[in-house]
Amino acid sequence: MKYSVYCLVVATIFSCFSANTNASTGDKQERPNIVFILADDMGWNQPSFNGGDPDLTPNIGRLAVEGMRLNEFYTHSVCAPTRAAFLTGRYAFRTWSDWRSEDFGKPSYLAKLNLKLAHNDRGEPTRRIHALDTNERTLAEALQEAGYFTSLLGKWHLGEWLPEHLPMGQGFEHQYGHYGWGIDYYTKTIVHNAPARFAVYDWHRNQKPIQEEGYATDLIAAEAERVIAARKNDDRPFFMYVAFNAVHGPLNPPPRFEGDADDPLSIRHAMLANLDKAVGRISKAIDDNGFRDNTLFIFTNDNGPVLEEFSKPFRGTKNTTFEGGVRQPAILRWPGHTKPGTTKDGLMFVSDFYPTFITLAGGKHKQEQPIDGIDMTSMLFQGANSQRNEIVFDVAGSVRLPTIRRGDFKLMGDVLYNLKQDPAEQTDVAAKYPKLVKELKARVTAVGNERPPLGDKPLLMDPPLPYVYGQQEQENVPEWLLTAVNKVRAKQPTEWEPGETPWPKAPKGAVASKMDGLKDEAGK
Repeated sequence: MKYSVYCLVVATIFSCFSANTNASTGDKQERPNIVFILADDMGWNQPSFNGGDPDLTPNIGRLAVEGMRLNEFYTHSVCAPTRAAFLTGRYAFRTWSDWRSEDFGKPSYLAKLNLKLAHNDRGEPTRRIHALDTNERTLAEALQEAGYFTSLLGKWHLGEWLPEHLPMGQGFEHQYGHYGWGIDYYTKTIVHNAPARFAVYDWHRNQKPIQEEGYATDLIAAEAERVIAARKNDDRPFFMYVAFNAVHGPLNPPPRFEGDADDPLSIRHAMLANLDKAVGRISKAIDDNGFRDNTLFIFTNDNGPVLEEFSKPFRGTKNTTFEGGVRQPAILRWPGHTKPGTTKDGLMFVSDFYPTFITLAGGKHKQEQPIDGIDMTSMLFQGANSQRNEIVFDVAGSVRLPTIRRGDFKLMGDVLYNLKQDPAEQTDVAAKYPKLVKELKARVTAVGNERPPLGDKPLLMDPPLPYVYGQQEQENVPEWLLTAVNKVRAKQPTEWEPGETPWPKAPKGAVASKMDGLKDEAGK
């Protein structure tokens, strides 16, 4: 009798241990769907839960009430580096993604690499092809290996030309949206294709150009609704990466805009409100299709805003490593795993989602390239503290200043801030902590020395001014696309002062270049 009871107790304990172990490593019956929404250029204080106007972000605010907010979530300071770190689990400098594809067509950026603008064999200035290397293992590939359906909606920004650099060459089963840095929300064209100064069409489904009327934010939300509804007929769990171009420029007011068309702030508010409605539509689609209870739903942002007023109480904007450029609002909702209305302290970097999602999916962590991401499963879902004490934002050879955070301190070049005492980064304390400055400089230098060689970058975009992004999409360009692009180009400037370009020059020091003047100093 006693032996039977003993066996029952042991069996029960073993059963509980096994259940907990399986849940923490992604048991196939418990594996969540993952919907990851990434806004673009949103400021820290724009959502209502960080002090923004609640009338502009009611859906994002509701998500914060339903989920858990991260107080110390960080990204890189610009679009493409953050996206590369998210999809590879590696700091952007390791894949040379701290340099965006378009930077290789801009003289002031190229000058930082001691490179000159390339010309093709016809003597035409063009861009050196640069993208996330296809040999990198992406999160989409890892989750696809684990049996997930993978979908990318919206902005890619990790290569826009060769097929192996596009989403479906990097592990995504379904693609919808644009490849490059930013589109007009209505015409679906990128206004310039550095070094070319004229518009290029950039709107695709499964890597073929598509003609659609409507506002990009609304169209991305509608596609998300379709993809989610279609998952009801598929037994596989799904990973849906929704990368909105909102609230990134250009300043295109959404449909039914009733504000002042001459007031940029009014337009920005309307674009934010429109993004919020799109987030609400996706949340509703998850609920309406029965996926709420087993879906990890995340909302965050890629880098800081263009206007510093949206970063307050922090300092800085996108393209800087001040807190305003790298510290992002973030919400996670997974019923039964995240406690509603809570906040979580502790450092987390965007690359940490890579091993965390693989764990939840029951995927394989073993791979050729080492990662910088840390599995935050225990921090996010089991009440543990963050295991991260350091973030390397940029290193030597990056566009921006070498920047590292360790504990409460952040070193930007030669300047040191104590973020616990001075989160607004107003007081340089380097003179007070010379030993720490020396240690952090040595550390960021050592990590930076791990950057692989850039290589010669011999491949060039040809033609330099395509009508549509995607090398294979140059074949049989449809008449509607030619007409649409020519209509946009007809309204663009045809003459330029020496050295003037449609894009801002590379940042200098700790401060990002602004969109006034538009002078590319190396082009003079």
